Amino acid sequence: MSWLRRLWREVAEPTLARRLMLVQVALVLVMWGGVIAIIVHNGGDSSGYLNSARNFEAVISVADNLADQPARLRQSLIVIDSALRDDFETSDLGELGPILLVWQGGRLVYHSKGAPPDLRAGAVNGMETLYIRDKRYRARTVRSPTSDTQVMMAGPVGFLKVFLTINSRGYFLLPLVISLPLLPLPAWWSIRLAMRPWRRVAQEVAARGPQDLTPLTFRPPHRELAAMVDSVNALLLRVSQSALRERSFIADAAHELRTPLAAMRVNAEALQGQANGPVQRELLNGILSSGNRAGRLVGQLLQLMRSDATSSEPHAPLALDALLQDRLAALSGLASRNGVELELAATEPVRIMGQRESLVSLVDNLVENAIKYSPPHGVVRVGLAGVAGRAVLTVEDQGPGIAPELRERVFDRFFRDPQQTKSGSGLGLAIAASAAASHGGSIALSDAQGGGLLATVVLPLAVIPAQAGIHT
Repeated sequence: MSWLRRLWREVAEPTLARRLMLVQVALVLVMWGGVIAIIVHNGGDSSGYLNSARNFEAVISVADNLADQPARLRQSLIVIDSALRDDFETSDLGELGPILLVWQGGRLVYHSKGAPPDLRAGAVNGMETLYIRDKRYRARTVRSPTSDTQVMMAGPVGFLKVFLTINSRGYFLLPLVISLPLLPLPAWWSIRLAMRPWRRVAQEVAARGPQDLTPLTFRPPHRELAAMVDSVNALLLRVSQSALRERSFIADAAHELRTPLAAMRVNAEALQGQANGPVQRELLNGILSSGNRAGRLVGQLLQLMRSDATSSEPHAPLALDALLQDRLAALSGLASRNGVELELAATEPVRIMGQRESLVSLVDNLVENAIKYSPPHGVVRVGLAGVAGRAVLTVEDQGPGIAPELRERVFDRFFRDPQQTKSGSGLGLAIAASAAASHGGSIALSDAQGGGLLATVVLPLAVIPAQAGIHT
């Protein structure tokens, strides 16, 4: 049933292509409806015997020439009447066929079989609508220019008459009716071809990462789409400039804060050695703790700004396994102070195209978080392997973990799990996620096997030529 739901969503979801296709089909139907409306308005025959001057001339000529021979006149008019019916394919439907009436000297000398005897012309040489016993007729009467002969041709008006007229004009309407079921296909195909530039723009936008604010490279020559691309590029430029100003402000503020924080820490440590009582030492310890926390926040802000700034820099071949060993060695002191053991499982060289400083921020933040939240005598396990063209980096701790419903939100800047008791700024995982995204990778959180949290980073492996250097 899932495929039925998907099919229903595909059909029910509004699309611009379907809208254009329906407009085309509706326009054709309106045009056809207009043709049928004209036929109905003209009594079911807009271009037949009522508008044929030659028919009237032939009848008038016969009537004038045989006026003194009533029998021959009647026989000749019967032949003409039968020819009219045969011409318009209504010979088997007498009351729906053409009606012929001829007057001479004010006396009705001939009328078609089944014609209403009280059918009289109201106007001469013009089209008119007559009502006889609740029936509607379209009629035309022509007077002889040389005698008192009057010839009327009329036809009933009704749905069946319209159908017969359409049938008799099948060479014009039948191809249109046959093409109706097939009309959506060429309409869809023509719209699809016309929207190829639109799809190309959409594909370029969809391929962009969240940090890529450069202008769109494809600018179509079409006026409407080019205006949209220009507007998008102008918006990207404004957003890029705004983001640059924001990063510059945060970086400048962080740099300015480092000096007074360092001075405050030095002064607090100096006073700590001169403290006379436990209350003073406790207050100074609180100042030092707050200063350290503020210093760490400033450092993480600088890391975040550097990560954003370097996301567009060119990447170089890099040995991720060697970088991981260097960073774990640098963080071993922090692990020892917290009573945590670091384990590394990297059995093979793993090379990627990357930016070293950004990857250092990624590894440091994940491992530092794992050390901080692991209990004393806990183990932080770091793994690295190449799997199916991807580098898979895992960091596993034995801490309290993160609730499943919060594992997406903790990547937001300054968001922290409300259940955590450890101090922090809420920037570590945001920095790691930004670094992973800038390398075309992803990061996800899950439960570790022995309890705790497992962070998994997936990065694309590099295809490195033999002569290329590897940076560690």
